[in-house]
Amino acid sequence: MELSTVWLFSIAAATLLIIPGPAVFYIMGRSIEQGKKAGLVSVLGVSLGGIVHVLAGAIGVSAVLMTSATAFNIVKYLGAVYLIYLGYKTLFSTSDHATSETQKSPSNNLLKFFYQSALVEVMNPKTALFFFSLLTTIHITFCRISCSTIFVFRNYIYYTSSH
Repeated sequence: MELSTVWLFSIAAATLLIIPGPAVFYIMGRSIEQGKKAGLVSVLGVSLGGIVHVLAGAIGVSAVLMTSATAFNIVKYLGAVYLIYLGYKTLFSTSDHATSETQKSPSNNLLKFFYQSALVEVMNPKTALFFFSLLTTIHITFCRISCSTIFVFRNYIYYTSSH
């Protein structure tokens, strides 16, 4: 693989991560509301969602999603509905209920945050479009580099924004 390809991907990935999207807002919301641990778990979940996009792009699922306007819109609107649902739940839950739920089972909440954040990222059409546009022109072995790059960039953004 050429060094120019790696640089091109790194610049494109950094640009994608700088522009806030649903995953960034989800991580910020969890970090503010539940603290660093919930934020870190959310970062890991979003990273898993990114890996799902890499794999989908590598096997061609993203190509189907991008060529079918109906499929793209379904994923886009399902993601929007899910984010609205999470926002509604957060806004209209009573603070006593949220506090008692956190005290009852913190590990269950962290697992829930992990799965929610992964789903937020999987339903993010911006990420699907990004990997579709890059993986259609780049060799499949590039997937390993992109998975680790996503993880490193997301962790870097999380740690620099929380301090």
